[in-house]
Amino acid sequence: MTSLRDRIRQRLADETGRIVKEAPYTVVLSYPSPYAAAMSSLGYQRIYRAIMETPGMACERAFLGDDGSGTDRGPERPLTYESERPLDAFPVVAVSVAYELEIGGLVQLLEAAGIPPRRVDRDDRHPLILAGGPLTFSNPLPLAGLVDAVIVGEAEEITPRVLAELQAVTGPGRRARELDRLATLPHVFVPSHHGSLLPEVARADDSMIPAWAPIRTPHAVLSGMFLVETERGCSRSCAYCVMRGSRGGGMRLAPMETILARVPDDACRVGLVGAAVSDHPKIAEIVGRLADTGREVGLSSLRPDRLDDALVGALRRAGTKTLTTAMDGASERLREALERHTRTEHLERCAALARRHGMERLKVYLMVGLPTETDDDIDACARLTTELSKIIPVSLGIAPFCAKRNTPLDGAPFAGVDVIDARLARLRRGVRGRVEVRATSAKWAWVEHALAQGGEAEGLAVIEAVHAGGTHAAYRRALGEAATSRSTRRGPPG
Repeated sequence: MTSLRDRIRQRLADETGRIVKEAPYTVVLSYPSPYAAAMSSLGYQRIYRAIMETPGMACERAFLGDDGSGTDRGPERPLTYESERPLDAFPVVAVSVAYELEIGGLVQLLEAAGIPPRRVDRDDRHPLILAGGPLTFSNPLPLAGLVDAVIVGEAEEITPRVLAELQAVTGPGRRARELDRLATLPHVFVPSHHGSLLPEVARADDSMIPAWAPIRTPHAVLSGMFLVETERGCSRSCAYCVMRGSRGGGMRLAPMETILARVPDDACRVGLVGAAVSDHPKIAEIVGRLADTGREVGLSSLRPDRLDDALVGALRRAGTKTLTTAMDGASERLREALERHTRTEHLERCAALARRHGMERLKVYLMVGLPTETDDDIDACARLTTELSKIIPVSLGIAPFCAKRNTPLDGAPFAGVDVIDARLARLRRGVRGRVEVRATSAKWAWVEHALAQGGEAEGLAVIEAVHAGGTHAAYRRALGEAATSRSTRRGPPG
């Protein structure tokens, strides 16, 4: 097994677009998952660029260790990629957290770095831990016991301002004065000052759109792909989605020419990123023009009602072999309840278009365990996908439903591991030999749900779960104890 230093040097040598800079004030920009995932995150790379473009300021990157990496003494101590220094050598460790299960990665990252994961256990000897990322749009409260401050919402404008405030504080008692200053800033949540009162979600100026990722690397999950934003937010009202129009202020488009101008001449693969990429009114032309230059193109979100001959044809010319879209609910009844409005004819048209343009497969994502879902809905899914499979081979990608804060379905209960497993088994029986079914773990979906609906106690419970081995059973015990403790403190209903 190669050492961390060897992996860092090889990866740096293979990167294109890395910004080389030294500055008087340098912080760590970290990600609580391995390098391959981090470098496929447009949001993480956008904050990297924001810091590196700020005069007098720079950042060095650090990541959770690769799966299986470590020594007989435990996980390797993380080092920054730019200078191979430990994280506690810097005044600030900023971390981008995408979703709830990465909280465990944050605990592992801090502990491997020798930094206490509990906020209350840190003092002036330790870096200030600053969090941001997609998780902050829904429920950052589980981070409250772990990090010192959270930037809530779109952070590219705010992050340099926050770091400038921190840079201005020196001398004894630094941490307390840093937090006092941060607590006065809009869109910044400081748990020691604000308790559980969250600020308004930040919205960057439209001039910041489109975001684009400066670094390309063959070692990313999206290997060698240049990532660029086509739009931000969404105009739709899907009941399960944190980015629904009423939450993010609607969809804000990037002009087609601006998107195309951002693509480097040597980029062979382009990823178009956003919550509703296929809703861009010029998406077929954007994909087509990239395809005409010989580039491979990938899209992060394709809505079945937006797929037409022009777009699917452009995608095929851009190298797409599997047409991927989402039905979300297992039946049309459920989709209407979700305000998703994907109809049977939309999915049938997707299958026909994929076949017409010579694609190999249709992949459809959906959720199981939605409120009011019954076996009849599962059977409807089996019938529909069986019919689609007569047109083109079909794969189903299934995730158990987890209710998120700040959505209309906030507070909806988790269906239950046994219920979800039973419905998955029923669906597999219904499509056996005709449709491929792949599902994420119902057990880990329960953990995600508990954290998504939880608060500081649940976040601190993650520490105990990690210490107990990080298994599902460890999380179940720790989160169960947190819930029991909270109920005891509240007392019986009056």
